[in-house]
Amino acid sequence: MKIIIHGGFFSESDQSHEVKVAKQNSLKEIAKKAYQYLETHSAFETVAYAVSLLEDDELYNAGTGSQIQSDGIIRMSAAMMDGETQKMSGVINIRDVKNPILVAKYLMKEDDRVLGGNGAKKYASEHGFENYSTEIPQRRKEYVAKLNNGGKGTVGCVAIDREGKLAVATSTGGKGFELPGRISDSATVAGNYANEFCAVSCTGVGEDIVSNATATKIVTRVTDGMDLEEAFSKTFTELKKIDGFAGAIAIDQSGNLYHKDSHPTMVFASFDGENFESFK
Repeated sequence: MKIIIHGGFFSESDQSHEVKVAKQNSLKEIAKKAYQYLETHSAFETVAYAVSLLEDDELYNAGTGSQIQSDGIIRMSAAMMDGETQKMSGVINIRDVKNPILVAKYLMKEDDRVLGGNGAKKYASEHGFENYSTEIPQRRKEYVAKLNNGGKGTVGCVAIDREGKLAVATSTGGKGFELPGRISDSATVAGNYANEFCAVSCTGVGEDIVSNATATKIVTRVTDGMDLEEAFSKTFTELKKIDGFAGAIAIDQSGNLYHKDSHPTMVFASFDGENFESFK
């Protein structure tokens, strides 16, 4: 059993040392809580739980603390994928729910598993997800000042359970100040993908991740026989050719973990019950 999570990127230029320490502590705590949950739950259940904890933490751009779009409204996206069944579910540009990832999880039982906009919100309301504002004062301050502080942020989790089953979940509040209706990578197979061989969650500039089909490429290459490091290397070399900005976390069927980015400080943490690793 192993788990790895990410919380987007950290910029030394616009975030303080205190924020860096807070993120390190937060990721460590969430990774450990998620691992404890994994001990008695499946990988699929665990990735949703872990991402919901990240959505609840104002440090990250997902759920509470999401970025505000150019029209002053917060719209969020999230998705899950079960490596065993290869089913994916998600919500795109959903508003006024506390945990988009839990709506995505609920949708897994439906035939229509990816919903967007008003349809996603209507579905959430009809299935007991209460109306909730995810705006925090800091995001409003950034919006009013026309800043885009930390906007390349997404949260995600990849897990492998005791049966060797893989799952992935990813959630984002967007990049901030984007055109209303913009769709990120998080609820697509470019940013969130898994099968029985590998699971990957991405963060960064959604347009770059979609153009590169990052998560899908990595998983497909591992499926075709590449090791995880080689699959990452080839995929990120292709990303570099389009001057792409991204990071990704992954676990393969053997329990190997890997993380890589085109930026020096993607924030992440992993835990296997004994060993903990985090960004520096």
